Amino acid sequence: MRKTQIWDHVILLAGVFFMVTPVVLAFLTSTHDAITIYKEGIQFAPGGKFLENYETVLFQAGGFTKEVDGFVMLKNSLILGLGFAIGKIIISMLAAYAIVYFRFPMATLCFWVIFATLLLPLEVRILPSYEIVQKLGMVNTYSGLIVPLIASATGTFFFRQFFLSVPDELLEAARIDGAGPWKFFKDILVPLSQTMIAAIFIIMFVYGWNQYLWPTLITTDESLFTLVRGIKQILQVWVGAQIPAFNEAMALAILAIVPPVLIVVVFQSWFVKGLVESDK
Repeated sequence: MRKTQIWDHVILLAGVFFMVTPVVLAFLTSTHDAITIYKEGIQFAPGGKFLENYETVLFQAGGFTKEVDGFVMLKNSLILGLGFAIGKIIISMLAAYAIVYFRFPMATLCFWVIFATLLLPLEVRILPSYEIVQKLGMVNTYSGLIVPLIASATGTFFFRQFFLSVPDELLEAARIDGAGPWKFFKDILVPLSQTMIAAIFIIMFVYGWNQYLWPTLITTDESLFTLVRGIKQILQVWVGAQIPAFNEAMALAILAIVPPVLIVVVFQSWFVKGLVESDK
């Protein structure tokens, strides 16, 4: 093996170590009781409270109302992640399709205006977005969590680049066969875009799953809390001199990691193809 290959492997292994170590420590810490964690901090060996801690966060209702358990928050996170991913894909594909295949004035300008919204992160537009959602009566609803954020300049950009690479001969052949705009989009572009859809789905699902700021602002009803929100909520529920439930927070953090990891692992090959494939 060449020296360059050895160094490549060393760098990759170092990256894996720095990425995986915090997760491993969080898992090990989640198997201890709260008192041990409070006294000694992060744990470097497994404890004897694994089943008890994870059963508590999954099945025992908690929070201020004592009505919400881990499964409710898991369901909310899934709804948010899937809603983000599916909504962003649909909006992005339709926007990119209109920009590429409909010859209207200033189409390129419209695309760059959409792309420029990347310069406006959620924190910049969060107050006007919240005001609109509140006036529409969408606070403490799933639609209020999902709809205001489903427009995606990133998705529009990727789908636009993909559609530009589709041969014009396909469009001409579809016209000769009598296919209209909708049929061409549904029967030709969508099947061709499967790998790209998978790649964007993974990115947007993880993005929606990890949302914290927007759900914190838009939901005050505990029945709509997500797992990411629930981690903070566990540490806020203190009663007198009670020790914070660091073990439960760590367990919930580990549970919050599992679904995005499974999505990435299952669709890994499609994800890579969608981002690097150029032959259509």
